[in-house]
Amino acid sequence: MSHPRLPSTEAAVAAVHEVAREFGRELSTSHSIGTDQVSRRLAAGAFTVLDPDGSLPHEAYIELTGSPAVSVWLHPEGDARITVAEVDFEDVPRDAVPAFLRSVYGGAAYVKERAFPPSRTLIVPLPGGETYREPVLLHSLGPWLGGIVRG
Repeated sequence: MSHPRLPSTEAAVAAVHEVAREFGRELSTSHSIGTDQVSRRLAAGAFTVLDPDGSLPHEAYIELTGSPAVSVWLHPEGDARITVAEVDFEDVPRDAVPAFLRSVYGGAAYVKERAFPPSRTLIVPLPGGETYREPVLLHSLGPWLGGIVRG
């Protein structure tokens, strides 16, 4: 599935702000800019200050209010880590972040439960058939996750 192109961390932050407005969520954002500030740096060689495109590496951490608890960590390499109700989705493409959040807030996300072997998986479907799945620890099924369980 092709998502609208978000060419920079700043563009992705703006897109997350738009989704927050759509769903009536407050958010807080912190930015880290520069080689000495970002948490990871995979896009450039050792001892270089700028990324290959000549820009400073920029990442952002966003927390959205309400239930479920959601945070988004946008990395300079074009991917994101999204945490939904303590379930981590690593390596989500930056371009897919707005659709991912719309799926969560719009009610499309659900927990698939299996009796044997016992397991639970948080499934976040995106338009076009793209789907993200992560296991839910059996002891960490809180109210929001418990409310979206499907057998």
